[in-house]
Amino acid sequence: MDVASPSAAGLRTFYDGLFQAYGPQRWWPTQDADNPRFEILIGAVLTQHTAWTNVEIAIAQLRDAGPLTAESLLAHADLPALIRRAGPHNVKAKRLRALCEWFVARGGFEALAGMDTPTLRGELLALHGIGHETADVILLYAFGRPSFVADAYAFRIMERYGWSAGARNYERLRKRVEAVGPVDDAPFYDELHALIVAHAKQRCHKSWPDCRACALQARCAQRGVNAVR
Repeated sequence: MDVASPSAAGLRTFYDGLFQAYGPQRWWPTQDADNPRFEILIGAVLTQHTAWTNVEIAIAQLRDAGPLTAESLLAHADLPALIRRAGPHNVKAKRLRALCEWFVARGGFEALAGMDTPTLRGELLALHGIGHETADVILLYAFGRPSFVADAYAFRIMERYGWSAGARNYERLRKRVEAVGPVDDAPFYDELHALIVAHAKQRCHKSWPDCRACALQARCAQRGVNAVR
């Protein structure tokens, strides 16, 4: 199947259509006013294969147990119990500890701010349990780096739109979008990711997408839609 190459103008039209339909999403949602950036790191790990409502409960329990800092999390002997609501707690506790140890060893946000994006991304990907999607969420929302989060929602919508086909390859889709997206505009990618999630949940469902009420309907190829209707 042929895949159309997104252009800068096409991506902006795609973004504008979603923005007009859903408005600003104001992501990433956080609870802790004192440590919002570190909370994003935690949330990015806890949300792996887990509903966000359960992540919020786990984060609230961590906050009740002490300051939301890397040092505090590493001191919790009962860390798995504190994050039990966020899915496989023993696995995620191990991932959180690896992330916190790296964060402390690297000197925290102040020191990491001086690291270029490819290097920072590479270090995140080298950590236990940090895959491409989690790394890009952290880069985008915690470090303000322009990164496209090519999650399952993005694949679903862009496959139907005609911008992706065949076996799903995270890096291929990420690079295709970033190649035509703004070079130094993290807020654009922030809203783009959040708008895609909103659209996937409200209109472009996995089954029975609501194409007639879709903000992208006029330009969407609707590939694969007949297969799920």
